[in-house]
Amino acid sequence: MPQLAADLAEIINTPLEKIPPSGIRAFAQKINDIPDLIKLTLGEPDLDTPEHVKQAAIKSIITNDSHYSAQKGTLELRQAISNYLKRKQNLIYDCNSEIIVTVGATEAIAASMLSLFQPGDEIIVPTPSYALYFPLIKYTKAHLIPINTATSGFVLTPSLLEQTLQQYPQAKAILLNYPTNPTGRTYSKEQLKDLAKIIARYHLYVIADEIYSELTYDFQHVSIARYLPERTLIINGLSKSHAMTGYRIGYLAGPKKIINLIAKMHAFMVTAPSNPAQAAATEALEHGDQDPIIAREIYRHRRDYVQSSLNKMGLKTVANEGAFYVFVKIPERYGKDDLRFALDLADQAKVGCTPGSAFGVGGQGYIRFSYAASETELQLAMLRIQNFLVKEN
Repeated sequence: MPQLAADLAEIINTPLEKIPPSGIRAFAQKINDIPDLIKLTLGEPDLDTPEHVKQAAIKSIITNDSHYSAQKGTLELRQAISNYLKRKQNLIYDCNSEIIVTVGATEAIAASMLSLFQPGDEIIVPTPSYALYFPLIKYTKAHLIPINTATSGFVLTPSLLEQTLQQYPQAKAILLNYPTNPTGRTYSKEQLKDLAKIIARYHLYVIADEIYSELTYDFQHVSIARYLPERTLIINGLSKSHAMTGYRIGYLAGPKKIINLIAKMHAFMVTAPSNPAQAAATEALEHGDQDPIIAREIYRHRRDYVQSSLNKMGLKTVANEGAFYVFVKIPERYGKDDLRFALDLADQAKVGCTPGSAFGVGGQGYIRFSYAASETELQLAMLRIQNFLVKEN
């Protein structure tokens, strides 16, 4: 195995070296080798990709659809995304100039941040929130401005936003992720209208990560782009809605001028997504409206079971209206040390979760369980947690 030449050891991207990996992945790796561990850590659907979607990918391969697509994605998929956003959100985006197909929502997030953020920019993020945002903001040398939502039921209130913007009136962007990873909280139409009124008074981009938009339980998802289309970049994809994490298809939609800028970064990073994956995504968006509805009911049943089970054990869970996570307050005897509790749970109960501190300010003292796992695994996990808590007492 080759060893890096000694004279090259210091010739690296020093800022990148100093940035830690995502807290979610880092903790999952730490406990990954524990024997017989039930992993309720990563947010990956255990459901199969719908058959009609798989067949579309197979057809793409068989018909030798093996050349580069357009850099913004195939015209067919961009048109399907445009139609989907019109059908679901009554939003109008031109498929030629206002949509980019990305390699997962992750690339959409990275390409957006690398295109928009400059050193010194102030970026507002309600926390706890998806852990990937933090290292990317740091890498661009922008300044993270967290808004701790733990005191407001883990939702961003107009008063919290107003207070933050008065303190940071030059902030460049606000990053909204809803339904929220890790809490499962989301926003109603009325709540979004109230937030939009405040945002409209400031010079703010809105980056709306709506990857869980199809997985809301109590009311239909509403995009904030309905109220701020001229300011909003929508990030979405097929990974969660159609159990297509391995296909790596996401997308961006927004005003032409900023989409054209991000398209440059996208082209530098990946050239274009995979053709079979794009064919599958086109099929999912054109003929797969029923697929997320079926998945949503499965997740709803699991949510109710996991929350009820944990509450009966004396653990307090955060209200959950979407996604497939339960955010849980750890036992009082652990104080705010969610890392220690998560490690104890993995070592002694053989159940993997994610420490809430991985999701930023406000996550301390909580853990996240993903219920994107089979009912058999969830039932066994609940039994193990119960036994663990009895022994601890």
